[in-house]
Amino acid sequence: MSDNPRALRLAGTIKKIVARALESEIKDPRLGFVTITDVRVTGDLQQASVFYTVLGSDEDRAGTAAALQSAKGKLRSKVGSELGIRLTPSLEFHLDAVPESAASLDRALHEAQQRDEELRRLRENATYAGEADPYRHADEDDED
Repeated sequence: MSDNPRALRLAGTIKKIVARALESEIKDPRLGFVTITDVRVTGDLQQASVFYTVLGSDEDRAGTAAALQSAKGKLRSKVGSELGIRLTPSLEFHLDAVPESAASLDRALHEAQQRDEELRRLRENATYAGEADPYRHADEDDED
């Protein structure tokens, strides 16, 4: 959210702390196979947006979102104790839409590749509607 160098350093540290805490300390059975993809901290260092992805179905995503919401306080206290700064940023968790966007782009590229292949096959046996070279040349004008 900010290009403040301190905010960027804090975001990287928060990302490591939250990922480590989710791996070792949070034992919620609803927590799926979650990956912390990015953290963005505001310029005033008051809020941190944590982006995550979940491998699995929509049920797994919903369960993980509920687990993260319930563990938010514990994760914030963990971040505060490890950062050692005066004000600990509040944490907001957001499901990262990058994998779905990438899958959508991948489908569109695959469809475009299939259309290109179909056009290539159609061009192999295609002939010109008129002459192969429809432009007049200087030597033809002399004959007229």
